[in-house]
Amino acid sequence: MSALEKQLHLGRLPPRPPLPGGGGQSGSKMRMGPGRKRDFSPVLWNQYFESMEDVVVENETGKDTFRIYKSGSEGPVLLLLHGGGHSALSWAVFTSAIINRIQCRIVALDLRGHGETKVRNPEDLSAETMSKDVGNVVEALYGDLPPPIMLIGHSMGGAIAVHTAAANLVPSLLGLCMIDVVEGTAMDALNSMQNFLRSRPKTFKSLENAIEWSVKSGQIRNLESARVSMVGQVKQCEGAASPECPKAIVEGIIEEEEEEEDDDEGGGSVNKRKKEDDTETKKEHLYTWRIELAKTEKYWDGWFRGLSNLFLSCPTPKLLLLAGVDRLDKDLTIGQMQGKFQMQVLPQCGHAVHEDAPDKVAEAVATFLIRHRFTEPIGGFQCVFPAC
Repeated sequence: MSALEKQLHLGRLPPRPPLPGGGGQSGSKMRMGPGRKRDFSPVLWNQYFESMEDVVVENETGKDTFRIYKSGSEGPVLLLLHGGGHSALSWAVFTSAIINRIQCRIVALDLRGHGETKVRNPEDLSAETMSKDVGNVVEALYGDLPPPIMLIGHSMGGAIAVHTAAANLVPSLLGLCMIDVVEGTAMDALNSMQNFLRSRPKTFKSLENAIEWSVKSGQIRNLESARVSMVGQVKQCEGAASPECPKAIVEGIIEEEEEEEDDDEGGGSVNKRKKEDDTETKKEHLYTWRIELAKTEKYWDGWFRGLSNLFLSCPTPKLLLLAGVDRLDKDLTIGQMQGKFQMQVLPQCGHAVHEDAPDKVAEAVATFLIRHRFTEPIGGFQCVFPAC
């Protein structure tokens, strides 16, 4: 397995590719062939979810507020947990896809320290704390009589889903799904993770530039998903000269080489525009990541160590979705041969499988739920995998 594949198991971002030709035009105006431009403008959450809600969880020390996005009114609840550095918005396109296939309700949660969730201690990203958060949100939403719930998690969120299930924090749990997270590969990748984090951009000139970078770098291969998902990954700096966002530093903007001018006068014009753009950049408020993933290193081991056996020990029906069979470790390979869980491989996807191929993931999850008679198909949906 390549280093790039390994680093993606924590939902981290790949390094920035080199700028072609050492120069370029701004990312928001990148040329995609003669006469073609791609739209990197952000898209609002309400194009994919029906409602948004802030769930207040109270305890003896105060209140925490968790942001959730919801869709659907009937059927089991699919509680969606995102990967490290991502947010609930990473499930937006998947939500539209699965709501049109089966009767279900969607609850996509911003985990602590991510997205728009506000907690008193956002630095505590231990598996135990985040698992308790999931249980507390379920209790706050549904009280003592929660509906049937299936936990679905990607990368870090998949690990938290397993820890939540193993601790029986969701009493009405009917199913468990992990997306592209395997203990063996994740543990192997931890040593090199900080290097990958240091190599990614620190700031972006605009949301459009962040979206463009995510697609061009391969973090999210699906532009539709990137346009809604990246909004939950970055935030606007409070001040361009703040320590968090160094002034006049705009990294990670993928630029296309400016077409060369035929005469010196035209070249001078290009240089002039570049200086004007640089000056304008200094006046803007830059965008940076919502969470500093490098500071969460002390929790990485706790997310993934022992995860395979923990997953296999959960008594509920289980589904594992992977981008490649080479991700299986020994314990999961044996468990899969023994029929302890259903596995689906979705090739030609990056680590963000549910963003890169939302329709395929929706079909796999829908087929799993119908096969176990947890729900009914709608809109003429038919199971497409042999397991059904």
